[in-house]
Amino acid sequence: MNHDLPMDMDRTACYRAISTRDARFDGRLFVGVKTTGIYCRPICPARTPKFENVSFYPSAAAAQEAGLRPCLRCRPETSPDLAFWRGTGNTVSRALALIEAGGLDGANVEGLANRLGVGARQLRRLFHRHVGASPIAVAQTRRVLLAKQLIHETSLPMAEVALASGFNSVRRFNETFLEMFGRPPASLRRVRDRTRREAGALSVRLAYRPPYDWDAMLSYLAARAIPGVEMVSGNVYRRTIAVGDNSGVISVTPADKNRVDVSIRFPDMAALPQLIARVRRVFDLAADPDLIGAHLALDPVLAPLVAARPGLRVPGAWDGFELAVRAIFGQQITVPAAIKLLGKLVAAYGAPLPAGLRDGEGLSHLFPSPARVAGADLAGLGMPRARAMAVTSLASAIAADPAIFSRSASLEETVAKLRALPGIGEWTAQYIAMRELREPDAFPAADIGLLRAMADADGLRPSPAALLSRSERWRPWRAYAAQHLWAACIPHPVPSPVAHEREAA
Repeated sequence: MNHDLPMDMDRTACYRAISTRDARFDGRLFVGVKTTGIYCRPICPARTPKFENVSFYPSAAAAQEAGLRPCLRCRPETSPDLAFWRGTGNTVSRALALIEAGGLDGANVEGLANRLGVGARQLRRLFHRHVGASPIAVAQTRRVLLAKQLIHETSLPMAEVALASGFNSVRRFNETFLEMFGRPPASLRRVRDRTRREAGALSVRLAYRPPYDWDAMLSYLAARAIPGVEMVSGNVYRRTIAVGDNSGVISVTPADKNRVDVSIRFPDMAALPQLIARVRRVFDLAADPDLIGAHLALDPVLAPLVAARPGLRVPGAWDGFELAVRAIFGQQITVPAAIKLLGKLVAAYGAPLPAGLRDGEGLSHLFPSPARVAGADLAGLGMPRARAMAVTSLASAIAADPAIFSRSASLEETVAKLRALPGIGEWTAQYIAMRELREPDAFPAADIGLLRAMADADGLRPSPAALLSRSERWRPWRAYAAQHLWAACIPHPVPSPVAHEREAA
């Protein structure tokens, strides 16, 4: 295989894609032009270069590592950030997730490799094989493209752009852009591309690959919105956020041209890459619905479900601890009852949102930190004492090891690690892997909703073991299969309540 070519495509097929400006390949391949030294998206409006003058790359990082610079016309930084490596269940997918969350911003490849349990040389070899670039090149490209987007789309001062995109210093930021573009970063800013920061908010736009079932996603989030922490109004999702000692508010709104508008009010711009990564995770913006749907549609049971909801996503979680508490609170009670209980927890132990960030629309508190919950007496919230003890024990474990929800291990290892935590059984572990760790193959086979959806014509449900065996044909996208099965039972893809799971507290 030629590792410069994406998806095992030959040069002729890639050239045909760019010649026809086929949007299906946007984010899945990048084209380098030898005569200009730039790389473009396959939908670039510029005249198609000659066949002998182009090369193809599976990622923007691979193109930049080859010495090419991003096109100022088609702007590769705005292409869908497709996680084409997802579904392989390999080390690369976990490493890329860690890099997206800033895993190389303050560490080296050796440190990243240690977190993944492999050698640095092996990690570099895997990256060149699957991504076409080194881990360092991937992290550098992430910083450069985010900085370029902020230059084009915001009026942030250049020093803040450097900080917000993950550069350690303004000097390094300027040197990188001079080296890549032959001019200072400020020269890339065009007046017509500038937007204003209103009321201290920064707005960025993130692309995704259509179709997207926004009604289903927003319905899911609205049904589970924790009072005081998050809310859905119309087509806008809003929530309070915290990184370190700082707090703020974020809102996400579907926009035109297959993008979402993200408005962030947060005092520390250095947290921007982490906040963007979380938005991508919650809204599953890296999914490739065509690829996933084509695979699942091979099963005659799933085929009509995929056809009915081709843009279905797996909702993610903003925070692992919040999700785990939500799951334990919901054991053996309905979703509305669990949400009411979570509201009590937030009101009693959540830190109040600074007055300047409140808008009178319902956002008032941050979700309690693990340390705060670990020292709380939750029995007064009106829940069984055993379950309250499970939550406080879980909080103590996470306060002691914040990396518990890191994607540094395989799905099997991750589930085993989660099951060792207080109050977490197989269902909850798979649920956390699916929503927080973004494991595309996570699958809670004992879920009553999934068993009900797979019942035969006589209403006979399969056993969890039989469903697990059947799900083998859905790998590596079993989380999406589960979402389609849940959606088949009710109008929107809302998983069955955790009440159906009977775990030991």
